[in-house]
Amino acid sequence: GLILDIFAQRARTHEGKLQVELAQLEYMSTRLVRGWTHLERQAGGIGLRGPGETQLETDRRLLRARIKSIHKRLDKVRIQRSQNRRARARAEIPSVSLVGYTNAGKSTLFNALTAADVYAADQLFATLDPTLRRLEIEDVGSVVLADTVGFIRHLPHKLVEAFQATLQEAAEATLLIHVIDAADPDRELNVEQVERVLEEIGALDAPMLKVMNKIDLLGTAPRIERDAQGRPEAVWLSARDGQGLELLVQALSECLAEDVLDFGILLSPQQGRLRASLHELGAVRQEYYEENGQIKLEIRLPRRDFMQLMARLGEQAEDYLPPELCERPLWNA
Repeated sequence: GLILDIFAQRARTHEGKLQVELAQLEYMSTRLVRGWTHLERQAGGIGLRGPGETQLETDRRLLRARIKSIHKRLDKVRIQRSQNRRARARAEIPSVSLVGYTNAGKSTLFNALTAADVYAADQLFATLDPTLRRLEIEDVGSVVLADTVGFIRHLPHKLVEAFQATLQEAAEATLLIHVIDAADPDRELNVEQVERVLEEIGALDAPMLKVMNKIDLLGTAPRIERDAQGRPEAVWLSARDGQGLELLVQALSECLAEDVLDFGILLSPQQGRLRASLHELGAVRQEYYEENGQIKLEIRLPRRDFMQLMARLGEQAEDYLPPELCERPLWNA
């Protein structure tokens, strides 16, 4: 109950308030007792008590009706967000989502990168609603950056469900930035909790770059950590005073530029399903027919999307990728 009370205080947009109310009602529905006649007023005249219906039954019926109403409204939000993401995909704009344990400094980092006036405070759940801004990255171009809700340990499943519309920005991002409070003695436990929630929303396998924030509290110099292949794995910085921000931008440029495939593909007329799927992803830039009846497509899409499409259709990526792209390992695989 305390977590939900804090969430209610932090929600600012209509969507955020709906998500909090849904979580509160789901929580209350398992603890319903007499005396909830105030729900009848909130329900806007859903219905009066039927013959022989007890007060408790009336309250439960009104509660179910309100939950159903909120679900419908949030479904509309999800559809709108999905349409916006598809439009960005067609425009070939990568999306980057900030995720992390609550109070890790996501909103401070978001503000530092975008110069946006997003509410940032040393409080739990300072951000409940996803905030989107466009960011220009060298060698990549425009990128959409999203600041999302902070996670906590023992986050109730119903709360994750209620915030699906918000968390979907993370689930469908081209790249996740996992912001970690490097000065927190419990940081490993916090990382585990974030990964559990990411797994629950289907985003754990997404490409990820870790940001070890608050190095100003550690006296540590900013730096980029790289894996055995030389790819950026983590950036140590301070979002509050700006140390290492240029290293994060450099790492983003490397990650996003490497993670986009741009090549030509030849399909036979019998491969209509693959052709349709590529069009559905908004990946086709040009299309024309060869004299022998084959169809040539010039495509551009995130490597992860292409690999997932190949797996879904039971195809081998190596049969379509040029040799130089086959030799390059899948980033963060």
